[in-house]
Amino acid sequence: MSDAPLEATGRYRSKTLATWLALLLGGFGLHRLYLFGTRDGWAWLHPLPMAAGLYGLQRARELGQDDRLAWLLLPVGGLMLAQAALCAIVYGLTPDARWDAHHNPRWPARRTAWGPVLGAVAALMIGATALLSTIAYTGQRYFELQVEAGRELSR
Repeated sequence: MSDAPLEATGRYRSKTLATWLALLLGGFGLHRLYLFGTRDGWAWLHPLPMAAGLYGLQRARELGQDDRLAWLLLPVGGLMLAQAALCAIVYGLTPDARWDAHHNPRWPARRTAWGPVLGAVAALMIGATALLSTIAYTGQRYFELQVEAGRELSR
């Protein structure tokens, strides 16, 4: 589960592809599988919380916002989206020389164009929206439950 530089396996790891994978499918850990392979333990920890968040979203759509299980699971999915967007930002804004030294040590240096930067910009918008929505939803539901508990106690 380390982020140590990989041994050269003959496969070039594109910064652009890693950025966009993190943005679009990072909640499921596909960016880590692309970069570090199937032996990366952190990659295998992504799908379960993301699936739990998606299940919470499904429950909220079917049963409404008052479903307590959805209230617990939705923030998990939101945090997974936010962390994936953060990874996309880090990948996209990593200098090319540093990226190649870490992920492509035996390959000649390559210069990337605007793909990773545009991915980082999109990740900032999507990640901020996911994180702020998660905080707002969780806070709202928490305080609503506190008000309900106060009403129960006052009866």
